[in-house]
Amino acid sequence: MRFGLFGGATAPRLPDVAASAKGFFDFIETNVEAETLGYHSTFVTEHHFTNFGQLSAPLTLLTYLAARTTRLRLGTAILVLPWHNPVLLAEQVATLDLLSHGRLDLGVGKGYRHNEFAGFAMPPDEAEPRFEEVLDVLIRALASDAPFSHRGRFFCLDDVVVEPPPHQRPHPPVWLAASSDGSIAACARRGFNLLLDQFASPRQIGERIALYRRELEAAGHVFEPMRVAVARNVFVTQDAGEKEEALKRQAAINGKLLSLSRGSESRPGSHILGYADTDAQAVIGTAEEVIDRFAALEAAGVAYVLLSGQGSRANLRRFADKVMPKLAT
Repeated sequence: MRFGLFGGATAPRLPDVAASAKGFFDFIETNVEAETLGYHSTFVTEHHFTNFGQLSAPLTLLTYLAARTTRLRLGTAILVLPWHNPVLLAEQVATLDLLSHGRLDLGVGKGYRHNEFAGFAMPPDEAEPRFEEVLDVLIRALASDAPFSHRGRFFCLDDVVVEPPPHQRPHPPVWLAASSDGSIAACARRGFNLLLDQFASPRQIGERIALYRRELEAAGHVFEPMRVAVARNVFVTQDAGEKEEALKRQAAINGKLLSLSRGSESRPGSHILGYADTDAQAVIGTAEEVIDRFAALEAAGVAYVLLSGQGSRANLRRFADKVMPKLAT
């Protein structure tokens, strides 16, 4: 198996500027160490208006990280396309891809949180058409060496060419966050890679990978296990007391995510909302217990896991020392 990180950093609005920035700098140092420990990638989220400072400018933070690392793949999971102008986004994406010598993985999605739709004064039923239009223009802008024009429902462009070009041609690998059958099939038909969430069970994950593979091959694309990444909240505990505390922390984290997600503006089937009444599938336990849980994922067809959640550096070291050698390919 291959392992990366998934999550982000926080920088809340505090009177002390250094205290606000601490989460960003801690994130950078954690990922610098993760590279030395053998992690393959880091994927960061995009969120807005949380009141506790979740990362809102992932490409900016990843550009800083690119200068501090040499091998770590730099991913977005996800850029919420309905919030963005596609040409301005393409310029930022291409700049990061150039500066990182082609280490960007471009994860995209539609968004789901009610506070974000409400904050941007965007009707949730516009999420789908905005996503489709922004994605089409973004891909064209990254791939085109000649000026082009566009007339759409939300954007109009005249004779634009994105500068600079990306390092990876025609564009960085695109990863699509999807969970419904329709979204997974659409991802496969486009030949994009698939990001699966941290809440679905191994059985659900296996069904989704099988669907993705069928649709991918039916569209004439080649399936490889590393084209699917699965997020999972992982914490390697040293004893029963630490496990109990980790489970409590995870319950609090899930509660906070649900409180941010519930509301009239939310897309109800999306992300954690679709699993509100189920086991959230966090992998918390001793190294042996974690290895057993990962064996179930591997049996479902998972080859690439993004570790999320309680990602302290001590936890990442324990995982790299006690778990990764048993599972890594």
